[in-house]
Amino acid sequence: MRVTSNGPLNPVTGAGGVSAETPVAGPQGASPAMQAAALESDALKPAQAALAAMPEVDEVKVAALRDALANGEIRFDANRLAQLIQRFHGGRA
Repeated sequence: MRVTSNGPLNPVTGAGGVSAETPVAGPQGASPAMQAAALESDALKPAQAALAAMPEVDEVKVAALRDALANGEIRFDANRLAQLIQRFHGGRA
């Protein structure tokens, strides 16, 4: 990553200007963006592992909804569903 500047980095002293040829790197040679990505990756690893362990579909909830629909406990409005689908996909080809 390179940082460009139209003037000095420190306007008070005039020192420390960064040119288009000056690479910006962190303490171990990695750019700040790369360091942030590594930290973010380490912080997200437990959440990513938990997400990967979850089933694609919650079969228990699907069965409960299916039973509630069959017993008339919840109402299904096909027209409302169609409107929502059309609104969501309306601008896409």
